[in-house]
Amino acid sequence: MGMSRGKNRKPATYEDIEQLPVGWVGEIVDDSLYASPRPAYGHLRAAARLTSLLAHPFELSREGPGSWWFLVEPELHFARDVVVPDVAGWRSERLPEPPDPELPWISTAPDWLCEVLSPSTRSLDRVRKMPLYFREGVANMWIIDPVRQSLEVYRRGTTSWVRSQLFTGNVTVNAEPFEVLPLDLGLLWTPRMGGTVQP
Repeated sequence: MGMSRGKNRKPATYEDIEQLPVGWVGEIVDDSLYASPRPAYGHLRAAARLTSLLAHPFELSREGPGSWWFLVEPELHFARDVVVPDVAGWRSERLPEPPDPELPWISTAPDWLCEVLSPSTRSLDRVRKMPLYFREGVANMWIIDPVRQSLEVYRRGTTSWVRSQLFTGNVTVNAEPFEVLPLDLGLLWTPRMGGTVQP
């Protein structure tokens, strides 16, 4: 939920994030504080499985294409903005590893990131954070909707994001920038009531 701030209210600061209840995720976009509760199971499942599917070939396997490293819910600081994407990845040739392993945030924009939509974050992710990610130079972005079981793939255009691919349901896809390997989207979705369970 957004914490509205009128013209007479001071800009949100990191102290506002630190004062949130335990378990809440705080973000600051355009000087406004946005606080979100822990996401539902379908959201968590999609983010965790996506990270696992990408990290094995692109980060951990010596036989895979390599050249990436990933973080789940990293805290990113861009000037006064503080955002927490669900999953983010950096090309290792651009940023081999975080410069300080004890620093709780990163200020270098990812090369790719993914937002998994929740009812409480849908508008924030699309309306506020997408332009911020574009401004910071992120090259590719995914939006996953675990309820609609969809994946939207975006790449940088000249002045804004361009949706290059849209996938829905239990399909195997080759989605940029990881198109070299097929990704089984069915592994991301929580089975619907009465449906079959994915392995």
